[in-house]
Amino acid sequence: MFKHIPNILTIIRFILIPIILNFIFQGDYISGIIIFSISGLTDVLDGFIARKFNLISNFGKLMDPLADKLTQISVLAALVSVKIIPVWILAIVVLKELIMVVGASFLYGKDVVVYSKWYGKLATVLFYLAIVVSLFIKQLELTGIWLHLDLAIYCLALICTVFSLIMYIKCLYQGGFIDKSDLNKETKNVIVKDKWSFKKKKAE
Repeated sequence: MFKHIPNILTIIRFILIPIILNFIFQGDYISGIIIFSISGLTDVLDGFIARKFNLISNFGKLMDPLADKLTQISVLAALVSVKIIPVWILAIVVLKELIMVVGASFLYGKDVVVYSKWYGKLATVLFYLAIVVSLFIKQLELTGIWLHLDLAIYCLALICTVFSLIMYIKCLYQGGFIDKSDLNKETKNVIVKDKWSFKKKKAE
């Protein structure tokens, strides 16, 4: 049972998404903040437990980032819908994810997968923080410097997002991938292939 805890926490994040959206659309932003924060906590815990106790699984490697992306895009879309944030913030995030999906599709038959890096995680953390600040400002009807602070956090998150996208495209071009066979190893260490070993593998 213990070995499944990280995956259970990931599944909980999927379950929390409609609950968060419901609170946002009802205007109960404090409850939305609480549930959204719980979602973020499960994200931290599942990764920590998986690495600490060597419980990394194929399911977690695939579904954990999916839960992050779905939570982030769904909540941002809800904030746009209730006119808390401008639509261009959501558009940039969605465009980045679409490009990454296209890239992943391109790599699907090549026995490789692109791994996540710290700047992608940083963007996620900043978006979580910005969303919490947005809901807090809306609930308390704050103005002035608070609105500038919120926008500044979103801008930092978007900078990390764009940088992540640039590095992803560079990774596609140079072949800085992880061999998919490594996904079958239930360990936290992976082997990074450079473009020459990748080309050599294709030639074989």
